[in-house]
Amino acid sequence: MQIDIKGRNVPVSDKLRRHAERRLGKVSRQVSPLARLELEISAERNPRVADSQVAEATLYLKGITLRARDASPDMMHSLNLVVEELSRQVKRHRDKRRKRREAHAAAAARTAPRSSPGLSAMG
Repeated sequence: MQIDIKGRNVPVSDKLRRHAERRLGKVSRQVSPLARLELEISAERNPRVADSQVAEATLYLKGITLRARDASPDMMHSLNLVVEELSRQVKRHRDKRRKRREAHAAAAARTAPRSSPGLSAMG
C-alpha cells in the first residue's frame, strides 16, 4: 500500500511519519498492495477548539473510497483514532464483499442444472 503523508500548515516530523507507517501496517495487511492512502494532518488555529490536532485519512481502494477524520489535543492520539476508524471501515468492507461473494456462489449453485451421469453417455 502506498502511503502519502501531508501536513497542512504543520511540519511532518520523522517521528510522526514512522509512527503513522507503523500504525497503518495493520490496515495495509488487509488491503491490496495497489491501494493508496493519503494522510493529512493539520492544526486548528481557533483557540476555543480544544481538539486542535486533526488527522484525516483517505483510502482509495478498487471501486471504493474510505475516509476517516478525528481530532484530539495530541497529534499522535488523533492519528491512532483515525487508524482505528479506518481499520473498522476496511474490515466492514471486506466482510460485506465476502458475504456478497458467498451469497452469489450459493445462488449460482442452487440454480445450476444438475446433470445425471446417464445423460452424458447417451449423446
